[in-house]
Amino acid sequence: MIKITSKTTSILSGLLLCALALFSALTQAHHVLGRPSYSLNEDSNTPPSMAIETQIGEYFITYMVFPAFPKPNEPGRVNIYATRIDNGDMLDQVITFTVRDDTFWGESIGIGDGAKPEEIGQQNIDDGVYRQGFLFKSRGSYIIRAYFEDNGEPYEIDFPLQVGAASPVGPVGAAVGFIFFLLLMINIVQRKRIARTKIQQGQTI
Repeated sequence: MIKITSKTTSILSGLLLCALALFSALTQAHHVLGRPSYSLNEDSNTPPSMAIETQIGEYFITYMVFPAFPKPNEPGRVNIYATRIDNGDMLDQVITFTVRDDTFWGESIGIGDGAKPEEIGQQNIDDGVYRQGFLFKSRGSYIIRAYFEDNGEPYEIDFPLQVGAASPVGPVGAAVGFIFFLLLMINIVQRKRIARTKIQQGQTI
């Protein structure tokens, strides 16, 4: 059993500060560059990696990303089709695209630049489609958001995007591993302190 003392509490506080610094480093800036709509050739036959079809408010939305497997330092594109549910008319508003890190720590406690969305472009409709290019500098999991307003109502469409290979150990796994390591270190320090106290008591007797 771990006995919590003032010395142990100080060690725990120091380790927790190191943990916050570690997670802050994990949620670093996106390093993403917005690209014009022609960043990926429209004639490309590369299938989308994911397509979302949903109804939001008064609109039916289809959201796709190209290519199938985006990689760092390679251009890609997001396509959005939006039509009214009641009459099928196309949306004709400016759509703003932003991106943020898809991380538990950045979103929940707001540490690091990854907690803040970064604008990558504003697009008008082009032949019935909104196209937003992108180019990520580093691999990771991201959320691209498309935002527009219609009749005073805000619309937000979030789209998950994996750039490059996924990390084998996610933020939650890293947190669990660090907590286990922290408890192990506290246990070792506590055992050494108890052993040293017993030795000192023996010498005194």
